[in-house]
Formats: sequence, structure tokens, C-alpha cells
Amino acid sequence: MAKFKAIVIEKSDAGQKAALADFDEKDLMDGDVTVRVEHSTLNYKDGLALTGKAPVVRRFPMIPGVDFAGTVEASSHPDWKVGDKAILNGWGTGETHLGAYAEKARVKGDWLVRLPASMSTRDAMAIGTAGYTAMLATMALQRHGLTLDRGPLVVTGAAGGVGSVAVAILAELGYQVAAVTGRPQEADYLKGLGAGEIIDRKELAGPPKPLAKERWAGGIDAVGSTTLANVLSMTRYGGAVAACGLAGGMDLPTSVAPFILRGVCLLGIDSVMAPIKLRREAWKRLETDLDRQKLAAMTTEIGLSGVLEAAPRIVAGQVRGRVVVKIG
Repeated sequence: MAKFKAIVIEKSDAGQKAALADFDEKDLMDGDVTVRVEHSTLNYKDGLALTGKAPVVRRFPMIPGVDFAGTVEASSHPDWKVGDKAILNGWGTGETHLGAYAEKARVKGDWLVRLPASMSTRDAMAIGTAGYTAMLATMALQRHGLTLDRGPLVVTGAAGGVGSVAVAILAELGYQVAAVTGRPQEADYLKGLGAGEIIDRKELAGPPKPLAKERWAGGIDAVGSTTLANVLSMTRYGGAVAACGLAGGMDLPTSVAPFILRGVCLLGIDSVMAPIKLRREAWKRLETDLDRQKLAAMTTEIGLSGVLEAAPRIVAGQVRGRVVVKIG
């Protein structure tokens, strides 16, 4: 069995430590498909795992990284053959199953989605779990009936990974987008992605009222806590907010008022265990509903060794847009 490069998190009495190391293929976990990983990405959850800021990792040693794209190297799964291009998002990789920050991964074939024909593996990881989550949220809002004539949509954490892709997708679909950010210097960047209005996150940081002035038909929230509570209080009658993140906290200091007096819906978005049919639909939509030039404008690239330095920055809110990790 060959050895390959991987980032490995170890835990001892002194705490956890992540380092780039040689990993033996025989130590990979069970799975019916082995993938040669070509690209991964840096998500907020990966930053939490690598820094130990939250208990993301559930077993040690662990190879972190919640998503990858690459080429099938071996398979006993009927749907996958050697040479196929595949994407993986979630399913516990980087948490309970050895993950993406490695030159090889062994996973269940049922977890994989076929790489869209118009995308490279780099394109797929420029989108990554953040972008796939943004599309799941968009689809949920559309299923709720939030058509263009209902009014503007708000995106919180807009300069981050989920937020950047959400702004670009919603603008591409023709929605008016209000982008909330704590980084006013990113206003031109967000307008370039399609935002029509930039809102300072301080406007949504105060104690939320049960009901505030109606401002938008709905939105996508990647922040949680007080920000989400304020967004809900400002959502128009019959609107909906898709919640998919917790960068601001896991609490939700709100009341039932938006739900029972305005008929607002809070839509929970889970990207980790989403059913395969929904995943395939999301990736099909990402082929057509995300401007590739805008995707390129929000994307930077690092190598595998650069992940360790970038992880604390994404947790601190210092990373703009998407970060592709080139493996190998």
C-alpha cells in the first residue's frame, strides 16, 4: 500500500494538533470507492475542525476536509468505474469519516455525485460545500414561492463563502439582492457579484424587536443568532428565510411573532445529509445558475500546506469568497 500526503489531526492530553504528514493507504476507512483527490476547498466548518474552536471532529486521528472532487481510482460500487469524475460534500467526512485534505479518499459510492460535464474538479471546489449549500437555500426559497415579483431578498454574511455564491446565484436569477456584511471595504466586490444594496451588519446587531418594519421578501442567512432574529422580524408577510450557518452563534433570540403574525417561515438547510436526489438537482442547477466569471472573481487558490495557515483566518471572518485547495 502506498503512502500519500494528508493533513492529520491528532489529539492528546495537551489538546489537538493538525499537521501535514505521510498517511498510509491501508489506514483509510471502509468504503467501496477510492478517489484520487484533485481539489478540495476551505469551508467555515473546516476552519472550526482545524482550530478546535468547535467539536467538529468526532474521532482521532482525523483527516479533515468536508468536500472534494477527483477521479475514481478503484471501485466495487456498481455506479462508479475507474476514471469517473466525482464530487463529495458532507456525509460526515472530516468529522467521523476520514476527509478531503489528502491525496486519496475512500468513501461510499452512494455519497458521490457525478461531476457536471461543463465543470473541472477545480470549478466544482470553487463552488464547494459553501456554494452547494447556497444553491440548496435558493431552491428552498423558490419552492416556498418567492418569485421575483415578491420583492428583494437579503443575504447575511455576504462576503463569506456561502454568502458570496448566494449573492451571485440570486442576482443571476434576477432577484434584487441586499447584501449584509461587517466589512464595508467589500462593497464593490459584492456589487460586482450582483448586490443592489449593501447593509452594514450593525443594522442587524441590536436587540431584535418581535416585529420590525418589513424590508424584504426573504433571504439566506449564514450567521444565525441575533442577525437571523432581526432578519426574521423584518421579513414581509408570507416570506421565508433559509438558515444555513452559525458564524454568529447557535442561539436564536426571537419570538413567535414573525411566524404567527406575518406567516414567515424559517427554512432549515442541511447540506451534510441531504438526499442524493436533492444533491444532483443542486449541482445541475449550479451548472447554469452561477456565472462562472463571478465564481472566478470570488475564488483564490492555495496548496494543501496552506490550509493550516488559512484555517484561523476563515474562523476569524478574514477570508473573502471561496478558497480552492489544490491537492498534490
